[in-house]
Amino acid sequence: MNYYESWFNLKNTAKDLEFTEHVQAFLGHLCEKGMIEGYRLTRRKLGFGPPGLGEFHLSIEVKDLAQLDEAFLHAATRASDVEPLHACVYAAIEDVKFALYRDFPDAVRHGFKRSSVEE
Repeated sequence: MNYYESWFNLKNTAKDLEFTEHVQAFLGHLCEKGMIEGYRLTRRKLGFGPPGLGEFHLSIEVKDLAQLDEAFLHAATRASDVEPLHACVYAAIEDVKFALYRDFPDAVRHGFKRSSVEE
């Protein structure tokens, strides 16, 4: 599994619950279309965390980079089924930082077998 990670702040924290609804709508749309496997939105607790990262963390799960690219391409179309959903999320955030992570060791790693707990 690959994880597209983003850390950010909200422009208006008074609209935090509205923002979560927008995230659910946009990423739920991508899940329904099979363009992502899942996602998780988390919020920093008690102010703990590196100061350079935002208060919120969004992790998007994809099988591979081809699936992530498909999701990006779909959002980039700005088609009527996706643009309003994407715009509500993107317009609400600031100070965003991105990263791409993967399970390690990879399932393709020669000589490595994942435990049954992870399968």
